[in-house]
Amino acid sequence: MSSACEQLTEVASAGVSPALRAVDCVANEMASAAFGRLFGAEGAMAPVLTILLTLYIAFFAISLLTGRSSLGISALTPRMLTLGLVLTFATSWIAYQGVVWNLAVGGPDWIASQLMGAKGSATQIFGDRIDVVFNAIAEASQNAGQGGAEAAQGAAEGAAPAKAAAAGGGAAGLFSPDSVMWMGALMLLLGTVGVLLTARIALAILLALGPIFVVMALFGGTRGLTAGWLRGVVLTATTPLFVVLGGGITLELLVPIVSALVQGAQLGEIDGRAAMALFVVAAVHLALMGMVLKVAGTLVSGWQVFGLARSETSRGGRDNAAPPAQAMAASGQVQPFAPAATASRTPAVSAASAAAMTAASVSEPGAAASTGDRRTVITQVSGGGIEPLGTSQTSRARGIGSRFRASNDVASKNHMGRAAAKETFK
Repeated sequence: MSSACEQLTEVASAGVSPALRAVDCVANEMASAAFGRLFGAEGAMAPVLTILLTLYIAFFAISLLTGRSSLGISALTPRMLTLGLVLTFATSWIAYQGVVWNLAVGGPDWIASQLMGAKGSATQIFGDRIDVVFNAIAEASQNAGQGGAEAAQGAAEGAAPAKAAAAGGGAAGLFSPDSVMWMGALMLLLGTVGVLLTARIALAILLALGPIFVVMALFGGTRGLTAGWLRGVVLTATTPLFVVLGGGITLELLVPIVSALVQGAQLGEIDGRAAMALFVVAAVHLALMGMVLKVAGTLVSGWQVFGLARSETSRGGRDNAAPPAQAMAASGQVQPFAPAATASRTPAVSAASAAAMTAASVSEPGAAASTGDRRTVITQVSGGGIEPLGTSQTSRARGIGSRFRASNDVASKNHMGRAAAKETFK
């Protein structure tokens, strides 16, 4: 650990802001040291990286020989970009720190500074404001304790009043204004500093292990781990942003409450209403932090991570979108008859043609017998299936056009009947 980080660590217990500075310094040094031990000049994972790159190129050559890939811009561009990014971020700490570390640590802090209109680091300014609030609470508690001690000394002249005061103090116990004030301060401390430090430490660990997950982006079977790592980095990086923005609103609500506590402590006692208000605001802020973590997790879980890992829902939807005809053809099944589709493409056979063919078969019984025992029945396709021709004419011939259709059918039937009679006489 460098001398600068040692100095920050020594004063980390002085307040929230020094603790955040110490955590950032130690995390940066830990990530740098881990990167050098993994993929540095003498890193333990350098031979593994060489083997993985060799396998990547060998698999691509095999796919070219077997015809599964082609030497084209569409095939070479994503592979070359992936190979270049992996080599850059896995072998150069300067590139990794300048892109990944600065985006994960400095990006959310810059966004919070712009939203709050602060000059400098919004996280450090937020830590300083929390220190002011806790110093005021500690001062109020100290002043109230001194005033209570003076009152106890004045009441110590009589034994009975002293015993009564002691009994009253034991009965008040946990629900005294001083205890409620400190419980609210503890909840506020957990909801602000606790969440901030936890997110920063988790982000430092993920960034220290980052080069390993960057190398896993080479192969399709391990890209899901890279996508999960990126989701974790984004989750732990955006959590301080929500904490700073939500905590800023909470601190604005606490300003008049803390002022009331300080004024009451100067008179020798803590205002019970102000202590209860502090407890309620701290409980609301703690619930808000739980909601923030849930919302951040929901946002990150819906991220597709630049196409590295597609969700199973989209894959299932794409597979189910295949035409049913192809699916049935692949399974070897015969497609059933579709009456509605066939009915729209099959023309209806007129009743006159049916009558003419029936008359011709009746007028030449010998010819029908000599040719064979085959009989042709003309049917018509309707919306419900295949049915005889005559049954659907009544239901389908409706409206004004049915009159003309009926006369035309009768005329054609008479004409065909006369033609069949002439052929018989011949």
